[in-house]
Amino acid sequence: MAREGNLEAPTRHAIDWKGPDYYNEESAIKEMERIFDICHGCRRCVSLCGSFPTLFDLVDNSKTMEVDGVDKKDYWSVVDQCYLCDLCYMTKCPYTPPHEWNLDFPHTMLRAKAIKFQKGEVKLSEKLLASTDVHGQFAGIPIVVQAVNAVNNTKPARAAMESVLGVDKDAWLPALASKKFRKSVPKAKATVINNGEKTPGKVVIYSTCYVNYNEPGIGHDLLKILDHNDIPYELVSKEKCCGMPKLELGDLQSVNASKEANIPVLATYAKEGYAILSAVPSCTLMFKQEIPLMYPEEADVQAVKEAMWDPFEYLMARKRDGLIKTEFPVSLGKISYQIPCHGRVQNIGKKTEEMLKMVPGTYVQTNERCSGHAGTFGVKKATHQQAMKIGKPLFKKMSEHPGSGAAADGSVASAAGLPDYISSDCPLGGHHIQQGFEVNKLGEPALAHPLTLVRTAYGLK
Repeated sequence: MAREGNLEAPTRHAIDWKGPDYYNEESAIKEMERIFDICHGCRRCVSLCGSFPTLFDLVDNSKTMEVDGVDKKDYWSVVDQCYLCDLCYMTKCPYTPPHEWNLDFPHTMLRAKAIKFQKGEVKLSEKLLASTDVHGQFAGIPIVVQAVNAVNNTKPARAAMESVLGVDKDAWLPALASKKFRKSVPKAKATVINNGEKTPGKVVIYSTCYVNYNEPGIGHDLLKILDHNDIPYELVSKEKCCGMPKLELGDLQSVNASKEANIPVLATYAKEGYAILSAVPSCTLMFKQEIPLMYPEEADVQAVKEAMWDPFEYLMARKRDGLIKTEFPVSLGKISYQIPCHGRVQNIGKKTEEMLKMVPGTYVQTNERCSGHAGTFGVKKATHQQAMKIGKPLFKKMSEHPGSGAAADGSVASAAGLPDYISSDCPLGGHHIQQGFEVNKLGEPALAHPLTLVRTAYGLK
């Protein structure tokens, strides 16, 4: 007899992307039909991304009102709505493995995306949008940076980008940094390695495309926190994009190229006992989950997986080792914080919230709902408005800070209302939330990355 739902934690099967059947469209359609039928009978995930409402509308409007009444060609409209946030798998679905129904919605969508990409049905504009290393090549070049940033903020340029690249003219876009993070990293102040029971005493930073090319201040805030806590660090000797933007397109060959460039370098650090820190949750997740599932037999890949840390996961483990400073001279007031999807599915708990709540005079409201940004999904002409719609309940909730409860010092927050800060570990998601506040006229609290908030609380300049 089939069980009603899982009684165990979900587990993941390897992604058989090199298998002989993986790119077989007929086989993939058959698996989608099987999974869609289970989803139709459950409908627990209707409040997540657009994939599920799209599927259920197709079923409800079909002649049979069952999955067998849906035209197979319409399956692709469900696939296009999935941005691989993984929340359905990790937080909602009762039929994931080890349940006998073996339902893995996101990786089934990944397979469909890979077939679509292989068939040449992904637009050149989408490929370019996902090529973060290409965009970043202009960062740090004097005059060029200022010119590109200025042009990108003009209405004619945005209209042209919408027409040619499919980038919505109203979507927030990151500016290029005047100096790349990797070109501006100071030498670590600490030299003594102090290993803890739970944590390595030395850190190497995988900077990520976004921190390197667009917002290096986030990386520098992390370095200042490490310096303050006497943790020696260095920068990964060389790096390439983690591959997440290409994964979202189904371009697995490009993911493979990134893996071939990154893993040999990162594995060297892993074997030498470094903690590898990445300040963008999607990048961290690539090395913790997606790449290991694509290469389950490769020892170097698994070594990197074990050595990769979210910054707050590392800092809170360091606290348990008794090896970080817990005196914060600057209070932060009311913070509405969003834990991003790719942070939640790492199964590390609310480590960012935990650290922010250590700061006296600080009141953290944590929100566990998708911002809707989802990488390129949030900036594309075809999906930007939908991304704003998905995020709207989150924007509204974050604007209503409860203002109650005690802080670390026992003090009580001021009255409910607008927070002093809005924050997310995902930098892109944070800016999307800020835009959601503007569009919906919810007020103008300051946007700050959690690492920036902790650096501020420490009183570091």
